[in-house]
Amino acid sequence: MATSSKHGFERHARTVTWLTVLSRLGGLARDATLSRVFGIGPIMDAFFFGFMVPNLFRRLFGEGALSAAFLPVFVRESDASPATAHLMARLLIGRAMAVLAGIVLVIEILILAGVFGGEADIGFWLLAIMLPYAPMVCLVALLGAMLQTYGKFGPTAAAPVVMNALLVITTLILVPAVAGGVMTVEGQVLWVAVSVLIAGAVQVLWSWLALRRLVSCEGTPDVGRARSSMRSILLQAGPMALGLGALQLNTLLDGVIASWPTLVGPTVPFTEIPYPLPEGSMASLSWAARLYEFPLGVFAIAIATAIFPQLSREHGDGSAFLSTLRRGLRLTFFIGLPASVGLVLVRDPLTAVILQGSSFTVEDTQRTAFILLGYAPAIWAYSLNQVFVRAFYARGEAMTPVKVSVALIALNLCLNLTLIWTPLGVAGLAWSTAICAVVQTCILMVLLKKRVGALVDQPVLRSLSLTVAFTVVMAICVIGVLTWIRPEASAGSWWMQFVALVAATSTGIIVALLGAKLLRMQELSWLLGDRLGSRREGTRG
Repeated sequence: MATSSKHGFERHARTVTWLTVLSRLGGLARDATLSRVFGIGPIMDAFFFGFMVPNLFRRLFGEGALSAAFLPVFVRESDASPATAHLMARLLIGRAMAVLAGIVLVIEILILAGVFGGEADIGFWLLAIMLPYAPMVCLVALLGAMLQTYGKFGPTAAAPVVMNALLVITTLILVPAVAGGVMTVEGQVLWVAVSVLIAGAVQVLWSWLALRRLVSCEGTPDVGRARSSMRSILLQAGPMALGLGALQLNTLLDGVIASWPTLVGPTVPFTEIPYPLPEGSMASLSWAARLYEFPLGVFAIAIATAIFPQLSREHGDGSAFLSTLRRGLRLTFFIGLPASVGLVLVRDPLTAVILQGSSFTVEDTQRTAFILLGYAPAIWAYSLNQVFVRAFYARGEAMTPVKVSVALIALNLCLNLTLIWTPLGVAGLAWSTAICAVVQTCILMVLLKKRVGALVDQPVLRSLSLTVAFTVVMAICVIGVLTWIRPEASAGSWWMQFVALVAATSTGIIVALLGAKLLRMQELSWLLGDRLGSRREGTRG
């Protein structure tokens, strides 16, 4: 099996980045369609609640416990015996799918039995429709982990394109039926939920076909070794799943807090006190999260995904491991800090351009942009956490970041329940997420320093300082452009918001790239490709 060359993760990160850009643009098209057709209200609250639960399964099992425990073992087994590695993978996938299917079946029975509510609770019916997507997306994640060990990051990164396309097509194709009175809005959103299942089946097939073309399992597998490796993965993943389950419970609680007016009612439980959040809070929170997840998914997760196999191979070589991790830190901060500042500055025109129109009003834009202001300042922290967590996974210490995350649950919940009663309202949930992310970054850095050595040496410190410097200059220039255009004076004009967004974003990107070039930062060559920056490589730390 081919292995990555030294520091080869940057090349894979660029591949994942460009494919993720395509996927995320499709996601923006999906959000633009859903926002304009359905607007902010109980229907979208219900849809996002129903879609949240399968995504929790994905994070818990697909991209969490199972993948984290599976990938390092699969890498080592593949280097020794590909036939044994793939037998182990088949055994693991079979067990995992059986368990997940059982969990889904139990929840479906409870929903159909009316345990969670009656016929009027559309959020639970949407959950019942979309819940079978959970094992499908987990299978896609496991197949993607196998593809990554072969240096193939494209199929998994591009798979969400299928989901986005089907959601857009299904939503738009049913608009005439609703307008003609043939179908209700509730019926339309139910069919949109069905398209999620169809997309899941297509994603599984796509990933399987991509892997099938790569697999060459010559030789006789060692059945005993395959079963032993599978058991070790499950033993490692089990405690992780319990820990991550507590973490994902936190995400679920955030969703329930935002969805309470739609799912339960307008008052605080067991009292007649009015609930502080209005209907539509879950929808506005979800759309704000989609907007900040765009730079996070395009760059940070791409870097973390690409660096994971390399760190897994270098876990026994302390010097190489630390060197790769430092490069990951530098590149992630190089992208994450300007993205944080830039998103704070363009939040209003960005929200208007992507979401505003038809059923999504100017007031909805202002409401969502205010929530985005809470998420955006910590993009750099969300990004670094992705890399740091995978560093622990690669070392076989998957429970360490889980324990850190679980320890922050109390802080996050306390902040949530406090801040929603302040003028922040639902934006308090976003600020709580951002604060906890920064705290998590600091704790993980301290723990990694104790295990592998200081992450911030002189070259790293210089890199971080230069990134701060050109980000400040970038912010001044973007503020100047927005002050000149004054998009807030024409909040109802989509074209004026578009002009402001393009002008401000272009200015920010140009100034940031020019600043990095003038400062001769190595991160620019890592980001754009060695041929564009190889002449500078090694000339400045």
